[in-house]
Amino acid sequence: MTTALWIMCGIILLCVILSAFFSGSETALTAASRARMLGFEQQGDERATTVQRLIAQKDRLIGALLIGNNLVNILASSLATSMFMSLFGDAGVAYATIAMTLILVIFSEVLPKSWAISTPDRFALTVARGVSVVVTVIGPLSTVVNWIVRTIMRICGINLAAGGSMLSPQEELRGAVEVLHRDGSVIKSDRDQLGGLLDLRELEVSDVMVHRTAMGTINADDSAEVLVKEILASPHTRMPLWRDDIDNIVGIIHTKDLVRALYEVDNDFSCIDILKVATKPWFVPDTTTLQDQLNAFLRRKAHIAIVVDEYGDVQGLVTLEDILEEIVGDIADEHDIDMQGVRPQPDGSYIVDGSLPIRDLNRALDWSLPDEEATTIAGLVIHETQSIPEVKQAFTFHNKRFTVLKREKNRIARLRIVALDEEGKPTNANQPVEYEI
Repeated sequence: MTTALWIMCGIILLCVILSAFFSGSETALTAASRARMLGFEQQGDERATTVQRLIAQKDRLIGALLIGNNLVNILASSLATSMFMSLFGDAGVAYATIAMTLILVIFSEVLPKSWAISTPDRFALTVARGVSVVVTVIGPLSTVVNWIVRTIMRICGINLAAGGSMLSPQEELRGAVEVLHRDGSVIKSDRDQLGGLLDLRELEVSDVMVHRTAMGTINADDSAEVLVKEILASPHTRMPLWRDDIDNIVGIIHTKDLVRALYEVDNDFSCIDILKVATKPWFVPDTTTLQDQLNAFLRRKAHIAIVVDEYGDVQGLVTLEDILEEIVGDIADEHDIDMQGVRPQPDGSYIVDGSLPIRDLNRALDWSLPDEEATTIAGLVIHETQSIPEVKQAFTFHNKRFTVLKREKNRIARLRIVALDEEGKPTNANQPVEYEI
């Protein structure tokens, strides 16, 4: 081979190396974690600052890398064709095409991109300064190319400016957590806690409140002795006081305030004025989001609020603990009454209380029953069937079979639920069941 051919081989090799650099850099910089880069930047790594600046101008970055990649690929292919034609004549075109295709695919595309995607953060930090130089040199040309592309797309009726992500930041984060959970990097409890935190802006207090039918309340007109016994017998620290009607909440009594008042009068019940011991009730609309309600609890240093509808009628009560449980799961102490809401059966089915919230069941069994139209399992069945089912009636929806086991007046008290596969067969029949509730 002559000196000229050796020089051409060297230039082709250099082009292949540059092509690998452009391909790997593009993959690494688009896959790099911005959160991790921010951490490196806060630690004083100037390369991370460069990566952040490059990612912030993604159009300019991708355009510059693509232009550079195509330039070196075309140059390498042209030189290879010229060299092979000088050696083999017209057949050299075919030989050059085959050789350069294999070389570019393996060494300029697959290999560098596989390397970059395996360690995108480290790769991005390594190439950051070099890519910054490329973007500075080719950037103006990239800007012109991007303008031409946008103009053509606009003529075709496509607005690239409106092509942002269809997902909100919360949905993006939720999806990332779900992917990490499936990969085994995040355990179920951590996924549920992160999901519960993200749900605070989407849920309303009506979704987590204690319904008025399950509220522990006290009639303020009862005798002081009866009131004290009821309060001390209750597992709750704070209880609403009502007078004449449950919708007329007149105060909130705290057990510690009651004990303090009794101590001051030497436990003489007759000297206790329960309304003077109670604090003023706080009423909140049932449409308040959990995020707003949590902030309000923290701002007012309160722990309980009475939930009312648009007509001012009492719908239930919500506590700070109810909201925190949406994040960390069930919070129980030695005074809580253990109310089992779901019981696994040997055949793989579940006996579920109708009042069990759908969100709690989904979290316990890793299901995805919809909770937009109903809060409880009983409410979901009624919504789907558009009726109040009779005992022993069975329905199938959302890949589950629901059988009504018990009904109290117009309320579904207990159901049996069986998970089904796509063919309608039980998915966990005779399988051991593990769950948290």
